[in-house]
Amino acid sequence: MAPLAIGIDIGTSGARAVAMRPDFSIASRAAVPLDRFGANGRDPTVWWAAVEATLKELLSGIDRTSVRAIAVDGTSGTVLPVDSIGRPLAEPLMYNDKVLDYAILAVIACEAPEASAAHGATSGLAKALAFQLVPGVARMLHQADWIAGQFSGRFDVSDQNNSLKTGYDVEAGRWPDWIAATGMRMELLPEVTRPGSVTGRLTAGAAGLFGLARDVVVVAGTTDGCASFLATGATAAGEGVTALGSSLTIKILSDRPISAPRYGIYSHRLGDAWLAGGASNSGGKVLAQHFSVARIIELSAAIDPATETGLDYYPLGIAGERFPIADPALPPRLEPRPQSEADYLKAMLEGIAGIEALGYRRLAELGAPKLTSVRSVGGGAANAAWTAIRQRKLGVDFLAALSDEAAAGTARLALKGASEAGLL
Repeated sequence: MAPLAIGIDIGTSGARAVAMRPDFSIASRAAVPLDRFGANGRDPTVWWAAVEATLKELLSGIDRTSVRAIAVDGTSGTVLPVDSIGRPLAEPLMYNDKVLDYAILAVIACEAPEASAAHGATSGLAKALAFQLVPGVARMLHQADWIAGQFSGRFDVSDQNNSLKTGYDVEAGRWPDWIAATGMRMELLPEVTRPGSVTGRLTAGAAGLFGLARDVVVVAGTTDGCASFLATGATAAGEGVTALGSSLTIKILSDRPISAPRYGIYSHRLGDAWLAGGASNSGGKVLAQHFSVARIIELSAAIDPATETGLDYYPLGIAGERFPIADPALPPRLEPRPQSEADYLKAMLEGIAGIEALGYRRLAELGAPKLTSVRSVGGGAANAAWTAIRQRKLGVDFLAALSDEAAAGTARLALKGASEAGLL
């Protein structure tokens, strides 16, 4: 039997897991929704119950003795305070929760360098500053850190990608001195290591719970966004990945970090390379305001992607854009409206494709490599007419994504850790 590495993705709706062979083929997969264990999707006990159920389902279909490593990804910017043995002390602040304490936001704005990802009300650092007054707090952890701790017993370690929005300086490889100037208690911040590095082995309790060997290694994971990129198989500088979900997100592999917080652009470290990108407020959510999924499929069949409507749309649900145009008051542009519904949809697809192309150009202007190819993930990737429109506007090869599962990207990190530990 080939050795296996397991990647676990804990998201906003559920837990997913993938068992991967060294050739990156998938031996098994499983998924369990969070709401099976309660209505509160921000409750860590619900997270762990879903992960436990998912992993047990996954392991039921494979040879458990083949498992060599486990890694976890989680939502970026989700933070929780824990005590010395890893017990949560307050309800976590999730990736999209805002800290509304003006004093906290003002001190970060004053002390953080312009290029730091710690700026903003949703940053990990803002949440850590808000949580550090909780009685008995011993560490600030990110969602993936806490789940990984259930396997290793370590509640004092994180990875470079999850720590980025908490202020970690990935280029310098340390928590920077300016964080202390914000009033943050530095001893509460976790040790940080690179994604794919071994952080420990299974505890006796975890090994017994899942019927796994004690020498299975626990490997530092990453954020859900980085994991999704890794899953596609993109490995060379200039390769891009576009996520066509409720929002439009683009990322490109770069040989240098790209930081432009005013555009919502920052870079994660991936081995010796960097993953730079940004997210637009345009995307599938805007389409859904005008068409049902069934109607989009029906109308798309009538679209000729080789021709242009001539309409210059900028599809937004409400005013305001963050990337590739930084303008909180930018109005939606969805007029004039043609008589044909198919043409209206086509113009919107053209508009979103134009935003995608502008996004990659913006990254190149800021120092990223020239785009060489694109892999597409998300629901919109299955729309053939939209794909043809996008390819015409981007002018590069479109490559098939090996997977669009974040858990598969995290399994690749687990394989890396197992290999470095001599277990493959």
